[in-house]
Amino acid sequence: MGDLNSIYLVAGLLVAFSILASRISARVGMPLLLLFLFIGMMAGEDGLLGINFDDYSQAYVIGQLALAMILLDGGLQTRMSTFRVGLKPALSLATLGVFITSGLVGVAAVWLLDLSWIQGLLVGSIVGSTDAAAVFSMLKGQGVTLNERVGATLEIESGTNDPMAIFLTLAFSQTLTGQVSGVSDSLLLFVQQFGWGLVFGLGGGWCVGRLLKWLDLASGLYALLTLALALAIFAVTNLTDGSGFLAIYLAGLMIGNIKGRHIEHIVPFNDGLAWLSLIVLFLVLGLLVTPTQLMAYFWPSVAVSVLLIFGARPIAVILSLKPFFRFRWREVFFISWVGLRGAVPIVLAILPVISGVEDASLYFNVAFVVVLMSLVVQGMSIGPMAKWMRVIVPPKSAPSRRKALGVFPENDYEMLMYKIDNRGVEDVPLRYLKFPSGTSLAAVFRSNAMIHPKGSTRLEKNDLVCAIGRSEDVSSLNKMFDGEARLKLARDFYGAFIMEGDAPMKDIAGAYGLTLSLGEQESTLGAFIARRVGGYPVVGDDVDWHGIHWVVHEVDGNAVTKVGLRLQ
Repeated sequence: MGDLNSIYLVAGLLVAFSILASRISARVGMPLLLLFLFIGMMAGEDGLLGINFDDYSQAYVIGQLALAMILLDGGLQTRMSTFRVGLKPALSLATLGVFITSGLVGVAAVWLLDLSWIQGLLVGSIVGSTDAAAVFSMLKGQGVTLNERVGATLEIESGTNDPMAIFLTLAFSQTLTGQVSGVSDSLLLFVQQFGWGLVFGLGGGWCVGRLLKWLDLASGLYALLTLALALAIFAVTNLTDGSGFLAIYLAGLMIGNIKGRHIEHIVPFNDGLAWLSLIVLFLVLGLLVTPTQLMAYFWPSVAVSVLLIFGARPIAVILSLKPFFRFRWREVFFISWVGLRGAVPIVLAILPVISGVEDASLYFNVAFVVVLMSLVVQGMSIGPMAKWMRVIVPPKSAPSRRKALGVFPENDYEMLMYKIDNRGVEDVPLRYLKFPSGTSLAAVFRSNAMIHPKGSTRLEKNDLVCAIGRSEDVSSLNKMFDGEARLKLARDFYGAFIMEGDAPMKDIAGAYGLTLSLGEQESTLGAFIARRVGGYPVVGDDVDWHGIHWVVHEVDGNAVTKVGLRLQ
């Protein structure tokens, strides 16, 4: 009993210290994943606590479960609308991109580590995919708001590229141990991984989402039922030799996009669970590594990392995107740079160990160094790189607090809280403010007191406003209560003038003295900009025309509805 309580004590303190230390990490710009990994190493065999943990099988089980929780949360928070511009390029990166990356890194590993071709390709397969855990946490942690084309592509890629890496790792591991004898066996494994992952993920997720919408449960049970059924989908898919990781991500995607009262209970719970999984996963992986053994492979592994970051990943992204999709070069370079490696390569590197591959410790240590290099070099530079490549858009305003009232099972009313920081609504009687027709102002809080709003009530700076409305009202309320700092950022980015997308181009050309071709004279501004951008316009796209930046301000589907005019 004493030993068990010691385990509880150490585990609790390590998790608590990791969470508290994250505040320091945010201030100095250190990636959280690197911090968690470092704490695990400090507690390990060569660290301060000297904990001897070398059970690879147990670490693999923990890693699989943790990654499943992280991918479930990623799917729950991915909106179907992102698939409009991100699905096709993300799938190209998740398949062709991983294949090319793995091949190029494998060739480098053969030369740098003096391996056979199969062993080198196994190294490439292990580090070939980006990590959803790393990508999701890095972008959130650094407060980076990417344009939709880039953000959606990275988000979907990181959630769907694990099956290809797992397939390649399994194929080469089983080839080295004699379990796979030819190309036909490998192709069968590939079809099973993707096929069953799609079937169980989409089908099972849709069924679970419909069940949750139909059931009337206590609020705490929705999240538990979701977790239980998602794990069942994950397990069943793995039992059929499919990709459980792909299945649980797609299941989360389906559940999260079926509207109902269950969503507000599920998402916060799973977000916390994903953070706990992330912390535990990296602490365990940090405990598993032995720094003294790591040094034997350190410099060749650093060389592999450099070739991956500056060679293999950029080449793979260029070949996967530029021939097929209209990405700008700066977007391609940024996507190349955000090919973060995290927990997935280290977890995959455990597979050769538990499969009995000869000299299996090499794969684990190489993968560990590659992840460290990726988190340090790429992870710590995401923010500056996003600004340099100009793929950032101004952050959108949002309520400081938002909660469904539970009045209706669908299209429910919500409580929306805003803090007044906009001179445009200060000292203006409420009767003169144009609230959305379905919205009611419930209360105003000032100096720790509640004011019952009337038509003559005037808002003051730092007031807290409580509005009751529906989801379709949120966009209008966000614009009304947008803070001065955000408004300035938006004006600097989009320009001082915002034009409607249906404005005739001939009128704009006449007003600004612009020259149009014969076909452009009958076009609208939105159609003209969309054609110049090419196919799928997103907020933040800009067209440099006649010395003016025409910046997409709003889109509805593939139609540009508002355009900002920013002088150079």
